[in-house]
Amino acid sequence: MKTDDFNYELPKAQIAQTPAVPRHNSRLLVLNRIDGALEHSRFWHIDQYLTPNDLLVLNETRVIPARIFAKKVPGGGKAEILLLNKQDLLTWRVIVGGKGLNVGRKLAIDEGPEVEVLQVLEGPERIVRFTEPIELSLDRVGHVPLPPYIHRPLEDPNKYQTVYAKDPGSAAAPTAGLHFSPALIDKLSMQGIEMVRLTLHVGLDTFAPVREGDPRHHKIHTEWCELSAETATRINSVRENGGRVVAVGTTSVRTLETAARNADEGQCVGPFSGPTDLFILPGYQFKAVDVLITNFHLPKSTLLMLVSAFADRELILKTYSKAVKAKYRFFSFGDAMLIK
Repeated sequence: MKTDDFNYELPKAQIAQTPAVPRHNSRLLVLNRIDGALEHSRFWHIDQYLTPNDLLVLNETRVIPARIFAKKVPGGGKAEILLLNKQDLLTWRVIVGGKGLNVGRKLAIDEGPEVEVLQVLEGPERIVRFTEPIELSLDRVGHVPLPPYIHRPLEDPNKYQTVYAKDPGSAAAPTAGLHFSPALIDKLSMQGIEMVRLTLHVGLDTFAPVREGDPRHHKIHTEWCELSAETATRINSVRENGGRVVAVGTTSVRTLETAARNADEGQCVGPFSGPTDLFILPGYQFKAVDVLITNFHLPKSTLLMLVSAFADRELILKTYSKAVKAKYRFFSFGDAMLIK
């Protein structure tokens, strides 16, 4: 297996810079992973590919304004902090921007707490400690961090949140869920299509390309996730009755398959709460996910590798090539796929 096996060419013009309006108006490419058949549709019509026996699994994480501008103390030089993972009440793993941000360096945030660098990790990553919980100040001092390939400012930050976002903690949105509007959720509910929620807090590592020649040598990012006992019971019941578990996004996949590790004998998933380091590559045997709703992912990314594990890698790359030719929009604000 080589990282280059997951590469493809994409014209920059097809990297979506703004979301569809309304949300559910994005295009939907439906792929049958058994026979390779393709259908072209709109996300509003996703109900045509679901039944009342299906269970949609949504990630209700909420993006926090994780980008913070700061100044060095002393000196006043500019610095930037990007929150990644909370370690304890005051301590975070972050990405920093600026020179000389070594152990002991202190930073000041206008209208916010002071910060001290405790540990230097790989590259720009640091462990820092705030003088008070940063969550108390985020609404004043934080900015929503958009992916690096989005170059247009976002006029309404809520467009980078799912309409069902609830639990604050993500540095990036679970983008497959961005296509769901309140009207579409009502439409699906009226048709008897049930939905359950879980949480995975997305880290910016999710956008990092795999740089090793062999992806099996890549150090996968760890993300915190939770699947409740109530949700596990519902998922197991659906599976026992012959229904399909439909994961909305790769974050839901990662949580479901992590919870499958905790399942009792004869069950699909078990309750889980904690960090997951699950790295899904081709050859992985899925235990909990039957259908995947997802966006189009970056070349050589762990997310493209996950999708290539769910369906055949060559089939996925062939489908991506057809999507490029059909002018689908790619990445976070782009169009969607349903893989069944």
